[in-house]
Amino acid sequence: MAHAISTPTLGFGLTTRIRAAYEEFKSNRTKRVAYIATYKELNALTNRDLEDLGMNRYDLRDIAQAHVYGQ
Repeated sequence: MAHAISTPTLGFGLTTRIRAAYEEFKSNRTKRVAYIATYKELNALTNRDLEDLGMNRYDLRDIAQAHVYGQ
């Protein structure tokens, strides 16, 4: 009597994990670049411009983070 064992590949191999880690790294890097650009743009505004927009220079990091990361 012969038995056949079939084990499906679930995609948890080393190559798949490395590829997923690399994709996550690229995504995080893209977000970081967008955060820095957003912060620089906001920081370039004068205090009067920020006041007209209802912003405070103290809050620029939080505003840039919420814009890019959606928090």
